[in-house]
Amino acid sequence: MHVEPHCTLAELDEMIRVERRPGVARRLTAIRSAALGDTAPDIAEDTGASERAVRGWVERYDAGGPVALVDCLGRGRKGPLGADQQERLKARLRAGPTAGDGVCTLRGQDVRRILADEFGVLRSLAATYDLLHRLGFEPLRPRPRHPKASDEEQEAFKKTPGTRGRGRRRPPG
Repeated sequence: MHVEPHCTLAELDEMIRVERRPGVARRLTAIRSAALGDTAPDIAEDTGASERAVRGWVERYDAGGPVALVDCLGRGRKGPLGADQQERLKARLRAGPTAGDGVCTLRGQDVRRILADEFGVLRSLAATYDLLHRLGFEPLRPRPRHPKASDEEQEAFKKTPGTRGRGRRRPPG
């Protein structure tokens, strides 16, 4: 295989050494092997890729140099919401639950219902949590406070004797 001399072997070695993305490092390693005269079947066996993939990497490298080996953005399935819908959902979630939600805090199931009712998007619960994570939201950590909770009643409950520590006691021994 012919490899265009975009970089010297020493430069390729350095690029492989400092590359943090494993896929790009693997492609650079394949290019280095091809530059040393290895065949596509040998490189494919060494890198665990197909011969066709190795030939494609060499073609990309020949056409654009090492920059052409980086993965292109925009691949994969698009998300369920557009950019403007994502911003609307973020604003809706930051505002908290409405009276129509009937809850004191929004859980994943509630967000799933909001997606269906207000955005027309049906998602599984796991996909809803993935979406929330991508939007920068984290799972609930503190216990929610009920709107009808009274500080005085809670303090009185804490001071009432016999309400705590009523578990089974171990016999002395």
